[in-house]
Amino acid sequence: MKLKNRLLMSVVALGLASALSGPALAADTIAIITPSHDNPFFKAEADGAAAKAKELGYETMVLVHDDDANKQNELFDSAIAAGVKAIILDNAGADASVAAVQKAKDKDIPSFLIDREITNTGVAVSQIVSNNYQGAQLGAEEFVKLMGEKGNYAELVGKESDTNAGIRSQGYHDVIDQYADLKSVAKQTANWSQTEAYTVMESILQAHPDIKGVISGNDTMAMGAYAALEAAGRKDVVVVGFDGSNDVRDSIKNGGIKATVLQPAYQQAQNAVEQADKFIKTGKTGLEEKQLMDCILINADNASKLETFALSE
Repeated sequence: MKLKNRLLMSVVALGLASALSGPALAADTIAIITPSHDNPFFKAEADGAAAKAKELGYETMVLVHDDDANKQNELFDSAIAAGVKAIILDNAGADASVAAVQKAKDKDIPSFLIDREITNTGVAVSQIVSNNYQGAQLGAEEFVKLMGEKGNYAELVGKESDTNAGIRSQGYHDVIDQYADLKSVAKQTANWSQTEAYTVMESILQAHPDIKGVISGNDTMAMGAYAALEAAGRKDVVVVGFDGSNDVRDSIKNGGIKATVLQPAYQQAQNAVEQADKFIKTGKTGLEEKQLMDCILINADNASKLETFALSE
């Protein structure tokens, strides 16, 4: 009998030790998964989400998938194993991410998407994205004005697997194509990358030295294109970006890149965490799954008010 009691006490002690040695705050942790923080847009998302999570009393697990769907899948496995309460995700592909989000849902872990949509509905709780089409039209209208409604131009497009790349391109063309004297001489992907954009822009300049403008799917590519143009002594070429980064803000203020379109990355991420918190506590957000946030044109008139993907009053 004494032996039995000793064994029982040992089992209880082991269970307690195991509970204490595990992730103490796992039940109160939110995972934040984004592309690389080398891009300031994605870093702003992660920072915004982490700040709001901390404010609401959560720990965070901040992870980076580098736009690799396989790596993203592994990160979901890690988040699920850690028993996180929710996942905030800027995904690694509209189609490729559905299975990972579904896997989390099957384990009763809700996902809240920001910036990029997935192709299926009813899998994530929320998909909070910028109104990319509206933003692209704003950028295109400014581009047309800056170009004087004429001239040859090039377009730099983002990753083909990213729905936003296609939506922005469509928004650009639905405006620009109305002007017969604006001629597209090159349309190439630079995969959202500054270094790729630099190389692509060099090639475009060699093939089309008479180019007058470049409209870019994001600010990172716009910065790469502008650097290549500057290196070639072509500061006369109009460059317009999309995102609202501090780098492009500074370029606009210095007379370099002419305009960009702000998508509120920081606020999107904070909204996602607020919705996750409400869902964790009540089982619902009270909002539609798909939510659009309008974009804002940034040019020399308001660039000084821009800071970390947010516009001050």
